[in-house]
Amino acid sequence: MSVVDDDESVRESLPDLLSELGFASRAFASAAEFLQSDLLHQTRCLILDVAMPGMSGPELQRELLQRGMNIPIIFITAQGDEKVRAVVLANGAVAYLLKPFTEAELRCALAAALGTK
Repeated sequence: MSVVDDDESVRESLPDLLSELGFASRAFASAAEFLQSDLLHQTRCLILDVAMPGMSGPELQRELLQRGMNIPIIFITAQGDEKVRAVVLANGAVAYLLKPFTEAELRCALAAALGTK
């Protein structure tokens, strides 16, 4: 599992929560850092911030689709933009969570992304 968010507090806290839920994860500060990582082809689920400097979350989603990589994506965002939400869900995202989201919301999104209950 990979987390891509430019917010350092999210990169520190979300992997801890994922660990408590039984998932190993690694956090990245940018889309470019994730694309250059050794985890790109091993990521089973991507938790991705919408608004980031450089390449945005939706832009990374499009890049992955262009590369033929169908990684389940859970988008997280502090700004609820219905247009962005509609686009990323239409492009295959499994969830669009508003920060701060609950553990229950994250669990539900992870179950959808990983095909578990």
